[in-house]
Amino acid sequence: MLLGWIYGMFSNDLAIDLGTANTLIYVRGKGIVLSEPSVVAVKKGTSHVLKVGREAKEMVGRTPASIVAIRPLQDGVIADFDITEAMIRAFIVKIHNRKTLVRPRIVIGIPSGITQVEKRAIRDCAEQAGAREIYLIEEPMAASIGAGLPIHEPSGNMIVDIGGGTTEVAVISLAGIVYSQSIRIAGDEMDEGIIQYLKRKFNLLVGERTAEHIKIQAGSAYPFDEPRKIEIKGRDLMDGIPKTMTVTDSDIREALHDPIYAIVDAVKTALERTPPELAADIAEKGIVMTGGGSLLHGLDTLIGLETHLKMTIAEDPLSCVVLGAGKVLDELDLLKSVCLEN
Repeated sequence: MLLGWIYGMFSNDLAIDLGTANTLIYVRGKGIVLSEPSVVAVKKGTSHVLKVGREAKEMVGRTPASIVAIRPLQDGVIADFDITEAMIRAFIVKIHNRKTLVRPRIVIGIPSGITQVEKRAIRDCAEQAGAREIYLIEEPMAASIGAGLPIHEPSGNMIVDIGGGTTEVAVISLAGIVYSQSIRIAGDEMDEGIIQYLKRKFNLLVGERTAEHIKIQAGSAYPFDEPRKIEIKGRDLMDGIPKTMTVTDSDIREALHDPIYAIVDAVKTALERTPPELAADIAEKGIVMTGGGSLLHGLDTLIGLETHLKMTIAEDPLSCVVLGAGKVLDELDLLKSVCLEN
């Protein structure tokens, strides 16, 4: 008991959105204190971490043979256990900035479709990184709380959370998930779609970071008011030399067609499988979008046209999951009602 009290005195409880693209950490009483890319640079053939987060992302595609920049999470789940643990530990040290006697309680957002084995891996990782107690919350539930939806009411709320590795579509009522679907198509698939399209159509090879930049600058699901052009640099696959060329937003829209329509189909499937009373609530309230992918130009417009429903993008879509998980930390009753059983 005394030990628990001492730990409580020294520990700042955390909420973590362990994302495929970015990791966000919320500290109880302080708010969001860290938002960095989920990238780790290690010495090749070892688990010796050189850099994490933003500094490691700068190295992607630019490392010498002795260094590897790794994204330890793929499709929302842990692909490399040791490196994920090292990354969580490095982030916890970074925000606490001191002492080893930090044994925080941690709430972690997880995709709704993951297996027991994958849940166990996330729990073990947090434990190895020094957590005292670990609670898992499904991302669509955390995103709904973070977006300020009235989850306790007996009415249907529909959320579409588009991250880096997964898209979560869920219908929530009475603080529980009535229907959820998690598809492993999201921001990363969009980047990959751009890489493959440029390779196929223009014989131009670009890296992950360039593809992401193109998506942010010229990517869209619905045409812009004014057509856009973007200059891109890559390697010509025919003669192997660097090349610069200009592509239009309609080219990029074509490149993004498949992942975008996979997300649209997931939303339609969720609507088809929603109980009629809750479907009536959703028809009245519309759908809320969260996650970085919801910022793709015109995606809300396209889903709205396809479903004939009102679409709303949450106020701070990138932070909804971690803000929701943080709110759960502050309210013990909420923690018990929405977190998954250990």
